Amino acid sequence: MPKSKSFTAWLKTHVDQHSAIGDLARDVSADRDWPSRKGLPRQRDYLEECGAIPAAVEALERAWTQYEAYRATQGDA
Repeated sequence: MPKSKSFTAWLKTHVDQHSAIGDLARDVSADRDWPSRKGLPRQRDYLEECGAIPAAVEALERAWTQYEAYRATQGDA
């Protein structure tokens, strides 16, 4: 079975969505300093350090929940 995508790679597949997760995906795609492989706690800290609105942090947490479901379907959980 193929290995699942990283969270950031998975998130970037959502840039065309008209949703909070799509907004986050577009922001992450444009952010050269995004802590790509640092995990949820560090990514949450990064958003907060950048002054992100609470809705952006909530979108990140929802995206991680969806990503974990994706990983479970890939056999990586």
